[in-house]
Amino acid sequence: MKSQKEEYFAGSSEEKDGAGSDEALLEPLPEFAELREESPMRVGAHVSIAGHIYEAVDRAISYGCDCMQIFSRSPRSWRAKEISQEDSAEFRKRREHAGIDPVVVHIPYLVNLCSVDHMLYKKSTQEFAADLDRAALIGADYFVTHVGSHKGAGEEKGLAQISKALRIILTEDPSDVLVLLENTSGTANSIGHTFQQLRAIIEAVDIPGRLGICFDTAHGFEAGYDIATLEGLEMTLAELSHWIGMEHLKVIHANDSKTALNSRSDRHEHIGKGQIGLEGFRTIVNHPLLRGLPFILETPHDKLGGYEVDIPLLRSLRRAR
Repeated sequence: MKSQKEEYFAGSSEEKDGAGSDEALLEPLPEFAELREESPMRVGAHVSIAGHIYEAVDRAISYGCDCMQIFSRSPRSWRAKEISQEDSAEFRKRREHAGIDPVVVHIPYLVNLCSVDHMLYKKSTQEFAADLDRAALIGADYFVTHVGSHKGAGEEKGLAQISKALRIILTEDPSDVLVLLENTSGTANSIGHTFQQLRAIIEAVDIPGRLGICFDTAHGFEAGYDIATLEGLEMTLAELSHWIGMEHLKVIHANDSKTALNSRSDRHEHIGKGQIGLEGFRTIVNHPLLRGLPFILETPHDKLGGYEVDIPLLRSLRRAR
């Protein structure tokens, strides 16, 4: 019997053509509930953990999120504030009460598991494992990691380094938090901008059920995947399916791109204000292989606004079935 994925790719083209600010508001805007009812989809954002970590849930609610992403500590420091059992319990309680699903934790920027520098590699491995423990403590569903940079040592060495690190970490980790490899935009020396590279890591780690994929729309577009058009999106998903398997795609980072296709930069833009555009995102959020996935925004907070603008706009693009 064919899977839904196999049936889709075997189907005719005719069948497929149907296809914020830093400070949170105190209460959700009224239109969020209406948009969710008219166009049910899971949309969330990366929110701050300032104060107590459980306050991040309140910020997510205020933006109208029904899924969310956080750093479990400062993203640009090795220091980490301890999460108490009381704060962890409160986070879980508020998240359950709000119906936030999933909760995603993102690795800090300093971690680089691709590094051939012994001290940085060792520190990165230790901190990755510690952050994975913190994600499990608050009941997170997914743990997103950028792949990293080989810093000139070459793709082969970088892939070997991260695969070795992840194999060690996941072998010793007792939790069931799924680690998601995030595709990159292909900036100099970075790894993870092709599905082939991501597959190479998954195969080398070889621990079934512990690794998945987070696809960032801006990064993918900037790496050369033309997801702004239906034809390009179809080709991208077919390639993802071939190299990795759609069942491994768990989260979409929904970001427009400030720069052009294949620019190899990393510049997020508000939904519809960048090179992917409103029609591109309309195609993405309505694609039958993506409709059931959570869409998490990491869009700018600037003079145009923030999540209070981008979240309802993204919701409004979803068509009823």
